[in-house]
Amino acid sequence: MRKLIYDFGVSVDGYVNDRNGSIDWTDPDEELHQFHNDRFRQLELSLHGRRMYELMAEYWPHVPEDASPIERDFADLWTNKPKVVFSRTLTEVRFNSRLVRDDVVGEVRRLEAEGDGVMEVGGANLAASLIPYSLVDEYQLFVSPVVLGGGTPMFPPLDERLRLRLVETRCFATAVMLRYVAA
Repeated sequence: MRKLIYDFGVSVDGYVNDRNGSIDWTDPDEELHQFHNDRFRQLELSLHGRRMYELMAEYWPHVPEDASPIERDFADLWTNKPKVVFSRTLTEVRFNSRLVRDDVVGEVRRLEAEGDGVMEVGGANLAASLIPYSLVDEYQLFVSPVVLGGGTPMFPPLDERLRLRLVETRCFATAVMLRYVAA
C-alpha cells in the first residue's frame, strides 16, 4: 500500500492560509526549502485540489531565471512530478498532471492500493475530504511563528477524535516540523 502524507505550513493557531487566502507567511528559508525539495524528490505522486494546483501551476513552471538554485530545483521537481488533480471545475491540467472530476475517496483508495511508495496530499480542502475516511497515514505540520486569527484550518471539523502519535520533531529557523502518524 502506498502511504499518504498530508504536509503543510500552518500557523500557531492552526490555519494554512490567512483570511485572504495568502500563504506568504510560510516563505521558507534556504534550509527548510532544501528539506522540502529532498522530501518532494522521494514522492511517487502528488495529489492536488484545484486551488493548490492553480497556485503551484501559476508560479513553479514559470520560476524566474534569477531564482535561487533551490527554487529552480523545486520548479523542475514540481513540474515533472506525476500529479493527480481533483476538480469538478477545471477542464484541463498540465505539467505531468491527470484530472479526476469525482469520487475522490474511491480514487485515493485505488491509488493507495496500486503501489508501495509515498504520495502526498496538497491542499487543505482535499485533505479535509480524505481525513474522515482515515486515508491519511502521516501528518507533517510545519508550524510558523505567526498567529493569523482566521483563515482555512489545517483540519476539518470531525465527528470523532483523530488520534495521532508524534514520531519526529525538527526545528528550522522559520518553522518547527511536527511529524505524526495515525495511531
